[in-house]
Amino acid sequence: MPFIKITKTKAYFKRFQVKFARRREGKTDYRARKRLVAQDKNKYNAPRYRFVVRFTNKDVITQITYAKLQGDVVLAAAYAHELPRYGITLGLTNYAAAYATGLLLARRVLTKLNLADKYKGSVNVTGEDYNVEEIDDAPRPFLALLDVGLRRTTTGSRVFAALKGATDGGIDIPHSERRYVGYDDEANKLNAEVLRKYIFGGHVADYMKLLAEQDNEKFSKVFSRYVKAGVKAEGLEALYKKAHAAIRADPSIKKAERKPHKHSSKKAQRLNNKQRKNAVKVRVHRANKASAQE
Repeated sequence: MPFIKITKTKAYFKRFQVKFARRREGKTDYRARKRLVAQDKNKYNAPRYRFVVRFTNKDVITQITYAKLQGDVVLAAAYAHELPRYGITLGLTNYAAAYATGLLLARRVLTKLNLADKYKGSVNVTGEDYNVEEIDDAPRPFLALLDVGLRRTTTGSRVFAALKGATDGGIDIPHSERRYVGYDDEANKLNAEVLRKYIFGGHVADYMKLLAEQDNEKFSKVFSRYVKAGVKAEGLEALYKKAHAAIRADPSIKKAERKPHKHSSKKAQRLNNKQRKNAVKVRVHRANKASAQE
């Protein structure tokens, strides 16, 4: 049999499609996922937990997940749309809200695993980098790996605000301070005051003050909901402090009460044998009466 050289031409690659939908649509970085999920063979049935952070236009999603052969399992989750319960009703996707959502998830999962009393995290937020340390004569801290998905990990990204909230909440997440807002590459040092300012919404307060001084019309348009709710720039830090304390006091899930759905159109009940015969008698009687009148 003669040797035939198989050439994969441009026409071949134009027709080639990746098998799995999420890979084909570019929704998952499988190179990163493999390293987050794959476990050592000698650690049989020991899951690798991931701290998943995702953003939508109106929400911040944080989850603790682990992988099985059938798919991912969510151990716990927290969302920014839960924050109004703790007093944060506006700016649910900003840096401060991402921090509060990460804090809520940390306290929730540690409460679920009965570790909340042992690992309280950093109660006083100073803006300095914090790492959970193992306590003697106690279970090891809950370890999770940061899963950012397809989001770019630039300095100051809100992904790391959620990470900061989770580490301050008591979850051990391997990280570096280099991507927090306020990190100076030239000085190779984190400015803790800048990070603390963002955690308590100081950047929003500064912008509110700036617009109020320079362009009152634009201020009324941009911060109309803040004005309507009576939230002022001077009260933002106190608002977030109160919310953090409330999250630590009660991080449990509060399920929304669902009202029974009322159908607009009622389906006619099915008649039994006796009712059908009576209905026939009524129709015959009406027909006889009508014919007699004629």
